[in-house]
Amino acid sequence: MAARDRDRFSTATRLRLLGEQTAARVYRSQTKRQARRSRLTGRAALLALVLCSLVVALAYPMRQYVSQRAQISDLQRQQTDARKRVEQLRDLKARWQDDAYAEQQIRRRLHYVMPGETGYVVVDPGAARQSRTDLKAAHRPWYTNIWDGVDKSDASAQ
Repeated sequence: MAARDRDRFSTATRLRLLGEQTAARVYRSQTKRQARRSRLTGRAALLALVLCSLVVALAYPMRQYVSQRAQISDLQRQQTDARKRVEQLRDLKARWQDDAYAEQQIRRRLHYVMPGETGYVVVDPGAARQSRTDLKAAHRPWYTNIWDGVDKSDASAQ
């Protein structure tokens, strides 16, 4: 036992213990520093900054590009519709060049009849009643007629 006590108080033993304690402290401080240390390094921060700058720099041009593409597609659709309308009008013009079609339309729209034919006009009974109502309106003041028109339009909307 005496050899053990003597070892305990020897300079080499003390230095070894002191070295072990110092190494333990250094190890503990390094682990604490690593735990506190952020995972964001300088390179990662620079990369994030560059990426954010690129996103900000490209956002407006991309927005303009998308809106212009939408406008182009709308104009192409309008152009297609206009071409279809031109074709329809050309067909209608070609039909009106035909005398039989023109005669048919004149008879239908203007109620013309050929010599020797008898033309008939069918009168709707509801229209006759309406004209009698209009005759009553002639004897009233103008503002009453306007108010009745508003009431009729309101009733038809319901």
